[in-house]
Amino acid sequence: MRPLRYSINTTLDGCCHHEAGLPPDEESMGYWTAQMQRADALLFGRVTYQMMEQAWRRPASGQWPDWMDEWEIPFAEAIDQTRKYVVSSTLNTVDWNAELVVGDLEQAVCRLKQGSGTEISVGGVTLPLALADLGLIDEYEFVVQPVLAGHGPTLLAGLRHRIELELVDRTEFRSGAVALKYRPAQPAR
Repeated sequence: MRPLRYSINTTLDGCCHHEAGLPPDEESMGYWTAQMQRADALLFGRVTYQMMEQAWRRPASGQWPDWMDEWEIPFAEAIDQTRKYVVSSTLNTVDWNAELVVGDLEQAVCRLKQGSGTEISVGGVTLPLALADLGLIDEYEFVVQPVLAGHGPTLLAGLRHRIELELVDRTEFRSGAVALKYRPAQPAR
């Protein structure tokens, strides 16, 4: 069964809004690129899917935009090519190498996990909360930025029950950010 990994940037005070942390630098973008290349599928809610599509979808011209630094292109290429599954009650269609997840969320995600492949990566805020509540996340990966945001959505706010985690890896960046990987003490389903 392929594991489901939840990855997100967060501030020291737990804010996980994409604009609250520090913009990625070359080192952290290299880290995220390697993580993206590990996954053979991405699972997004509508908001995250549309945000990522707007930022990282290859333009129709085939040329990456001028605002993109050379060291961001490997990440853009990796996310652009990866298969995407989108959970949404408002979208009727998706493209960008994506398909809608329909039906019961728990059953649909269990089917995805039982499929062939290496790993499913989930991002965002709302969908990962639901998946954590269902006990479906196999690994949590938090890149903690040395910032106090003081406002914004916080990591897994509203979680219905406590989840005990075990640290399995730690990576420190020159910027002061720290990537922390955890697995649930009780294996996910």
